[in-house]
Amino acid sequence: MNWLDDIKWDAQGLVPAIAQEAVTGDVLMFAWMNREALQATAETGRAVYFSRSRGKLWFKGEESGHVQTVHEIRRDCDQDVILLRVSQLGHSPGIACHTGRHSCFFSVYDNGQWQARDPVLKDPQTIYK
Repeated sequence: MNWLDDIKWDAQGLVPAIAQEAVTGDVLMFAWMNREALQATAETGRAVYFSRSRGKLWFKGEESGHVQTVHEIRRDCDQDVILLRVSQLGHSPGIACHTGRHSCFFSVYDNGQWQARDPVLKDPQTIYK
């Protein structure tokens, strides 16, 4: 049996994937993976996701240079979520978010409002073409 068959893929053939920084434990981002993306991630040691908006594989950092080196691939107890333990490369500290922040989870709910708490490390206009 193929190890990919042990994943509970949704109706679109996707599984949620969380990228967590291996050293700090920071949750960097959430994305989707299909079988091909998870297989490529395991084979290359580099995070590969499936872009639903583009309908194709997305090699993290292919435009921005903010590559994720994968140290460990984990599966949750229900077999329906993937956790990637990664090193975020390309800038110090690493930028995982398209907004130029370290993490996509930069907004904090506080007293009835969402507030951006983490700084922009690099202007997104200079990251993407």
